[in-house]
Amino acid sequence: MKKKYKRLLYIPIVIILIFITFFTHIALTDYKPDDIVSLSVENKSKELLDIDSTFSITTFNIGYCGLDKTEDFFMDGGTRSKPDSHDQVNNNLKKISSFLDKENSDFIMIQEIDKKASRSYDINQYEYIEQILNEYSASFATNFKVPFVPVPVKKPTSYVESGLAFFSKYEVTSSNRLDLPGKEMWIRQLFDLDRCMMENRIAVSNGKELIINNLHLSAYDKGGKVRVQQMKFLQDYIKENYKAGNYIILGGDWNHVITNKDSYDMSNWPEWLQVLPKDFTPKDFKWAFDEKNPSVRDLSEVYTLGETFTEVIDGFLVSPNIEIIDTHGYNLKFENSDHNPVTGSFKLKN
Repeated sequence: MKKKYKRLLYIPIVIILIFITFFTHIALTDYKPDDIVSLSVENKSKELLDIDSTFSITTFNIGYCGLDKTEDFFMDGGTRSKPDSHDQVNNNLKKISSFLDKENSDFIMIQEIDKKASRSYDINQYEYIEQILNEYSASFATNFKVPFVPVPVKKPTSYVESGLAFFSKYEVTSSNRLDLPGKEMWIRQLFDLDRCMMENRIAVSNGKELIINNLHLSAYDKGGKVRVQQMKFLQDYIKENYKAGNYIILGGDWNHVITNKDSYDMSNWPEWLQVLPKDFTPKDFKWAFDEKNPSVRDLSEVYTLGETFTEVIDGFLVSPNIEIIDTHGYNLKFENSDHNPVTGSFKLKN
């Protein structure tokens, strides 16, 4: 009997040791990039952006090609962490890539694009899209790199390497990963995204630079404390770089409603969604978005046209020395992602 009780005592000790070993491994392998990381750019174009040219930018959060209209997501109140099959992810990737290729924008910004992740069946989405857009210069910034995400418990997310991508028909003089401030509690941050902004500098024929920033802001921080820090960082960044005489565009997934409504009915809003603070937008800067076409859907359940909550959170913030020609959101009915793409057309002012 004594031996039996001793053996039973070993069980909790073994469990504790497993947990200690697991968290030690996660902590030691935690992705901790510098505040500024110079990114490798595969420059396939040496073309200079002419001051008189009209150019287009498409932003698309592709939801790692795993959040199509048939999916929900556990962080939004759903139950799922990954799609059912490799074929499902591959089909979404092919259709998204085909859209981007057909759209033929001068610049393309992508969020939630996986390099190697269990949730997307190890398909290197960045490599695949880069091959499709084979005439574009390309770069990638990591913002989610964890060896094992243990939630949801019944079907863990497992390993993830994902980030932001930028594609350009013009020469990219530099591409940098700028770490965004604000972190979650230590244990949660170990398994969370390391949010960043991807700064891409394009030389202009008048000797100045066009800075196109690809961003994906925080969504699930309770109370919005992390987002407040990110907004302050962006305000300071904009002020410094615009003062230097540059052309500036910030675009991507803001995870805030960016429309200009005076009030909102928040009774059916997802918990993660917030309205962009009215005091955020710098003086004379303008927003480019398409209010008629929603750019994101709620993921608490599968998509149902006319019933699922939708809003506009994807678009561009543009400096006063850039003219907004047009902004068009594509209502793809969330066929292959929980976001719809948005394309803006712009022209630089002398």
